[in-house]
Amino acid sequence: MNFQTYLDIFRNRRIGAMLALGFASGLPLALTSGTLQAWMTVEGLDIKTIGFFSLVGQAYIFKFLWAPLMDRYTPPLMGRRRGWLLVTQIGLVLGIAGMAFCPPREALWTLAALATLVAFLSASQDIVFDAYSTDVLRPPERGAGAAVKVLGYRLAMLVSGGLALWLADRVLGWQQTYLLMAGLMGVGIVTLLWAPEPDVPARVPRSLEEAVVGPLRDFFARPGAWWLLLLIVLYKLGDAFAGSLSTTFLIRGVGFSAGEVGIVNKTLGLAATIVGALFGGTLMVRLGLYRSLMLFGVLQAVSNLGYWILAVTPPHLWTMGTAIAIENLCGGMGTAAFVALLMTLCNRSFSATQYALLSALASVGRVYVGPTSGYMVEAWGWAPFYLGTVVVALPGVLLLWAMRHTVHRYEAQAREAVA
Repeated sequence: MNFQTYLDIFRNRRIGAMLALGFASGLPLALTSGTLQAWMTVEGLDIKTIGFFSLVGQAYIFKFLWAPLMDRYTPPLMGRRRGWLLVTQIGLVLGIAGMAFCPPREALWTLAALATLVAFLSASQDIVFDAYSTDVLRPPERGAGAAVKVLGYRLAMLVSGGLALWLADRVLGWQQTYLLMAGLMGVGIVTLLWAPEPDVPARVPRSLEEAVVGPLRDFFARPGAWWLLLLIVLYKLGDAFAGSLSTTFLIRGVGFSAGEVGIVNKTLGLAATIVGALFGGTLMVRLGLYRSLMLFGVLQAVSNLGYWILAVTPPHLWTMGTAIAIENLCGGMGTAAFVALLMTLCNRSFSATQYALLSALASVGRVYVGPTSGYMVEAWGWAPFYLGTVVVALPGVLLLWAMRHTVHRYEAQAREAVA
């Protein structure tokens, strides 16, 4: 495959839709979490109230519960996937705009209700966007598509996070900033007008019961289904351990200031993740799914040694920057391949529900390693802990090697399904 073919993959309408819809998918998250928290803090609300507002994000955890509805029912406009995207995005425009007119001190409970609605609609948009990506991307494009999704999502988080805070503080004020963010959701709506439909229409579940039970029956009827679930949990587990206490490690364990960590870890780390995802997606076109998963999985594991080097050497900004850049670069490559794997495992008739369930399972490690990490650091210290994260990453790589024929088979079946 020549360089022109690579360029063609990144220039086509399916990949272009991933960038714009990824931006629309990532934009609402900070507006109901970090940016909203900053607004409430500036308005002088007490810490208990601010902490209570973190509960509005529960929709992202339980989104798989209503995903079957989006597999079963088709809105009257734009088809099953684009139709639901249109519904959720219009709702998000109205919800975010409504939040702009609810100052925390004057309309706290209305603001809470709207923030909860925005979080619910945002989680619903994520369900359908993941399903749309699975349905519309051809197998050779999935690595590139996953990378561009990450790029769009991360850019949106910068806009609705850091940029929104600066605009609210220095230029526009909170109300106008939230209205601007509502307007930026129009990027997704405009994109839907030219975003393509899948090459081959998927069969829609005939009943709600089939939409609920069918995804589980379909998945567990496959050879090696339980081993696939274990692979999904283990593949990014070493990464999750390494990142769980990274900020605390850099400040308390190594001795960098919060400002230094913020600039290097957040800014450089984000850039490296985006570059890694794009580079990984490009490599996947040539390597295929299994070889990409294996190579990137090994690199993910080895890159954790950068934190171990930081733990055993004198603190230096260049060392921190190098370690963070390499770890996030390799993590971004692994994410591109991992998202492509999740897409490959989904039956397009149930892709909303199956992707929501598989991604929820994948987040188990990220959510629950925190308490375990704390105990491990207390018992061993930072340097042995980061060596341990390399060891924790190995079972996922070994299981992937043991399942290489299974992964190859699913990759071949995915290609045949759209042939």
